Amino acid sequence: MRVGIVCPYSFDVPGGVQFHVRDLAEALMAQGHAVSVLAPADDDTPVPPYLVPAGRSVPIHYNGAVARMTFGPVTAARVRRWLKEGEFDVLHLHEPVTPSLGMLALWIADGPIVGTFHTALIRSRPLQMAYPLVRQSLEKIGARIAVSEDARRTLVEHMGGDAVVIPNGVYVDQFADAEPDARWTGTATAPTIAFLGRLDEQRKGLPVLLAAVPDVLRSVPGARFLIAGRGETGPEEARELLGDDARAVEFLGPITDAEKASLLRSTDVYCAPQTGGESFGIVLVEAMSAGVAVVASDLGAFRRVLDEGAAGTLFRRGDPADLAATLVRVLADDELRASTVKHGLASVRRYDWSAVTSQVLAVYEMVLGDVDDGGAPRPVGEDPSSLRGALGRLVRGDRGGES
Repeated sequence: MRVGIVCPYSFDVPGGVQFHVRDLAEALMAQGHAVSVLAPADDDTPVPPYLVPAGRSVPIHYNGAVARMTFGPVTAARVRRWLKEGEFDVLHLHEPVTPSLGMLALWIADGPIVGTFHTALIRSRPLQMAYPLVRQSLEKIGARIAVSEDARRTLVEHMGGDAVVIPNGVYVDQFADAEPDARWTGTATAPTIAFLGRLDEQRKGLPVLLAAVPDVLRSVPGARFLIAGRGETGPEEARELLGDDARAVEFLGPITDAEKASLLRSTDVYCAPQTGGESFGIVLVEAMSAGVAVVASDLGAFRRVLDEGAAGTLFRRGDPADLAATLVRVLADDELRASTVKHGLASVRRYDWSAVTSQVLAVYEMVLGDVDDGGAPRPVGEDPSSLRGALGRLVRGDRGGES
């Protein structure tokens, strides 16, 4: 099967959706399928060989984060060219209502199309504004996937219709088999607590964790907090906030996938203090796969991944005092840590890419079952209506013909 996957967000600064797209592509290729990914990326950005860069992106504030996307006539021309050259059996669009590549591909393409929706928001003005632009085009999507019940609810409430829930995937064994690193391994008197995320995105909750540090140190003086990720926050900001307590906080900077697995295998507790905007919680599954005890805010998405607290310990979202008390309790209770870790290890297999890919392929087979009058599956092609009107001017770059 020839599969074209469109990612709306830039690989220049990759995040959860980009990693999902990357891992799905590689899981499909491991099963013998031909895959091409179209995503924003500068020409000099290192990308895997199956990824076609769609050009420079523009940072836009979206869903409490800075999303890097690309749009416009030049991008539309690249989408058309990629679709024509790909000769895909199935087109898989991620976040097709986000004003980026997925929306353009949805306008331009016709045939067997699958859409995956990642966003989970209670109220979303961007989605409400985007919906009229894609309302008719959404009918071309033969099957919808939501990565979580929260993402499915957002889709239903803002755009109608429904979706099958297929979770984000994780290569479980990569985390379960990772080698611990002595630099990050805790001891009975100096346990380690890890955080992974973009440091300058408020919704990732690093300020909540840093505010909890003094209370944790009063009960566990030797505790070490290992902070990994991109962003401007660093030792100077920690010293301004924490004073002498900043000695317990170590900023590791960006780390590789292998280092992330090793970090999770080494630490005593993984802390997820996010305050909102999370539809799933892939890092929780990674931590569970590595066999580390998880402490997480009580977001709905996190509660569901952690089986309402059986696979990890929850604290009140945005409450540093409750986070500190929870961390102290988990660090002091060997039985609690062992119980949640055991439950987590038993539940993560349903998130392994071997299971997730099978579910995605079943969706592909379903949309391929939509045959034309001749009884043959319809290939992905160009929607003739995309060349008419204002949309046609965008797609053609106002040249009145081929771009």
